[in-house]
Amino acid sequence: MTPEQVIDIARAGIWVMIKIGAPTMIVALLVGVAISLVQALTSIQESTLSFVPKLVAVLLTFALTTPFVLVTLKDFTRELYGQIVQVGAPG
Repeated sequence: MTPEQVIDIARAGIWVMIKIGAPTMIVALLVGVAISLVQALTSIQESTLSFVPKLVAVLLTFALTTPFVLVTLKDFTRELYGQIVQVGAPG
């Protein structure tokens, strides 16, 4: 296996991590900013007010993006297995 192939695999792995994690991180960021804005405007500094909505939003995002995540991981794994077969093939 050449160094270029290893770099390509690492790059693809990082891209898969970004694709899988981005929806949840973006939702957590948006909900966090919205809750912080509401807390600043109303002067309510309750810690559970910021934690519970973010938790619910993240769990809902996980539930909604699970099919996309599974398909993305399946495709990446099949691609890796295909490359393993090519490297291990005699010739």
